[in-house]
Amino acid sequence: MEFEGAVSWLEGQTRGDRPRGPERARGLLSALGLSEPATRYVHVVGTNGKGSVTAYLEAGFAAAGLGGAFRSPHLVSLTERVRCRGMEISPDEVVTFVERVRRLPLPDPPAFFDLMLAMAVCCFEARRVGWAALEAGVGGASDATMAVDGVEVVVLTNVANDHLQTFGGFLALLRDKVGAARPGKPLVTAVDEEQFPLVAELAEERGARLYRYDPESPLFSLPRPPALAGSWQRVNASLAVAALRLLGFGEEAVVSALSRARLPARLERRRLDGVDLILDAAHNPHAVRALVAELPSYHLLFGANPRKDVRMMLELLSTRALSLTLTWPLPGALSGFEAPYFTDVSEALARALELAKRKKEPLLITGSFYLIGRLLRLGLL
Repeated sequence: MEFEGAVSWLEGQTRGDRPRGPERARGLLSALGLSEPATRYVHVVGTNGKGSVTAYLEAGFAAAGLGGAFRSPHLVSLTERVRCRGMEISPDEVVTFVERVRRLPLPDPPAFFDLMLAMAVCCFEARRVGWAALEAGVGGASDATMAVDGVEVVVLTNVANDHLQTFGGFLALLRDKVGAARPGKPLVTAVDEEQFPLVAELAEERGARLYRYDPESPLFSLPRPPALAGSWQRVNASLAVAALRLLGFGEEAVVSALSRARLPARLERRRLDGVDLILDAAHNPHAVRALVAELPSYHLLFGANPRKDVRMMLELLSTRALSLTLTWPLPGALSGFEAPYFTDVSEALARALELAKRKKEPLLITGSFYLIGRLLRLGLL
């Protein structure tokens, strides 16, 4: 089997109408002999900031040569989702894993995310990764990542309005996220003040030890600015270093986390054809609001999943946008927004670049991981 064939098979494994939950992933890990992994984990859940916290943790673990990370989604290659000791998993490892899994008799076939999670655990065990950051998908208690044992700390970044249709409302979403807390283990969080009383109540029910973000506390203090751009990164970095300290890692690991973290498409700046580009995968109003606060003005290339709160995101972004170009994966131009829509992302990029170049202003590309990933895969950025 070739790598492309393995990727195609993985992407073809869908959940369909089956309920969400960790049971399929748990069954898969058991079939692979990975029910009791040697690797220890920090489980990262929340609406926004999961990828950043995961990147800081991986960089912190790397100071002791122990680092691993499972994250999603990927931008260009599926191999980005699994990192062991500072390196992405290799295409050959993906093929080997797929060939092994396809031989297993699994009564409830795992879906794509279950398979990627199991691939990560396999990699961590094979390469003797001591500590790894485990980024959840959509939820908490109902997420496939709950199938992994060995979690020593849970980080709950924040909870905002996203995926509400999946959970049936905000309260159910909040309960599911906090449900990732493990009995007797620390739960480190930066949830909003109005959410905290319920989070504290739910954490107590779970038997977790709750640590709330406090910039004045030594537990959350930052000895140097975080490497990732954006004012919100101080909170993300503080959550990560608090987790490291609670695990007993020294300040060398903390400094490594803050100085060596890398994560593409988060306020990432590039230059193309004489235009300053800003790439950010903000894909819900909570993330977009923080992004807009960082930028005075820009030309905007926007594409988002139509299931998202597209109208609110565009309303926020339009307050500082000098021009607007809409593209994939939106189904078409939205009423109320006077902007051209292009199904071809290369045409959309060319139009947005021309406008930005003419006015000598930056071009912001945002709305979706998949939009930025598509542009990168096509070699357009």
